[in-house]
Amino acid sequence: METNTNSVKEKISTYISTQLLKNKNVGTVLETTPLITGGLMDSISTMQLVTFLEKEFHIEFEAHEVDKDNFDSINIITQFVENKLK
Repeated sequence: METNTNSVKEKISTYISTQLLKNKNVGTVLETTPLITGGLMDSISTMQLVTFLEKEFHIEFEAHEVDKDNFDSINIITQFVENKLK
């Protein structure tokens, strides 16, 4: 699947801000904002994000890959998705 970094990042950022954080008063979420360690995303919202990413980009995640090391910021998530797409 051919994608570029900006479109991947934009889709991830839009989903997080409009679906996962829409009811939270968090202000601006930057590409480097800590999502899990910052308390913005919990295990349920992380799994919702995983489901979205798997459907949107036609990739699969192993259970051990779904952790703060791979899902703690938009930049980290984008890089992880791009690695999966290669």
